[in-house]
Amino acid sequence: MTKIRVRSLLSASFIVVFTFFNATTILADPQPGRFFLMGSGALHLKNLRNEKEAQVRLLNRDGSLNEQGFEEVDRVFDFPTEAMGEHISPRMLFMLSYFSDLVAPGKTIQIESAYRSPEYNNKIRDKGANAARTSTHIDGIALDFWIEGVDGKQLWETVREKNCCGVGHYGGKIIHFDAGRPRFWEAATSGTKIKEPDYNRHLYLATDFDRYSLNEKIRLSFSGISTFGFGVKPTVLVYNAADLAKPVGRVPIQAAGKADCISLKDHKASRFLYTTLPSALPAGRYRVKLEFCEKPFVEMPDEAVSNEIEVIR
Repeated sequence: MTKIRVRSLLSASFIVVFTFFNATTILADPQPGRFFLMGSGALHLKNLRNEKEAQVRLLNRDGSLNEQGFEEVDRVFDFPTEAMGEHISPRMLFMLSYFSDLVAPGKTIQIESAYRSPEYNNKIRDKGANAARTSTHIDGIALDFWIEGVDGKQLWETVREKNCCGVGHYGGKIIHFDAGRPRFWEAATSGTKIKEPDYNRHLYLATDFDRYSLNEKIRLSFSGISTFGFGVKPTVLVYNAADLAKPVGRVPIQAAGKADCISLKDHKASRFLYTTLPSALPAGRYRVKLEFCEKPFVEMPDEAVSNEIEVIR
């Protein structure tokens, strides 16, 4: 299998020193991490569907991503790493670590549903399961899980209060958790049984990390796409997070050629769009926007705005 290398989690601006004591990761010299919610990065995962299990550390001692740890996570999730060209979402895993450290440190995360292929997702939808047509499980940014001794409704409320991600509760001890658009739902409001066309109305634009240094490359990815065969304009618009009225910067998408409309024909094309932040950007919080072109439906949005990011000088 071809190695899928992830970029170093911590550049010189984000070095974090970790020490290890009794198998617990302790933050010795706190500095801003690459994600707003990170946790220790230590996870004990068990997939109840395939009986695969692993205890992993997502971080090396120097703060870089532990490649072997991510390979183990992919194995437990049955994630097709080589075909997808990436690992299971680092943002999702570090947020999972954050919340598991908060409510049940060291306990096993019991996975009821991990990665789903589009074919499998459609199959379980046809059987009446709580699976959205544009499920975030397809994009490798979600899981359904429970932790022994942790009340599912209380865990759902704990995650919901952070307004960081997608979290659903259908009753009982299991919750759905994903790194998509911040939202929450219960069984009556999930909308998973809707049969009407989606028209790409639920797609979500995300950056690979939350914090960046200047002149650093950013990877932009879409999730929640129902129909491919549309494009994005080649300019990324940068806005102050609190003011989306006027862009404070414009940077090009790094793509081959000089197309006026960059075509997104398949899943992989939608997951690997790159740009670099403007060099004169002051430290602060921002969002980036992409505008769509060659839309297949008039109902499809004209643009997508990313999660909030922070620039560190």
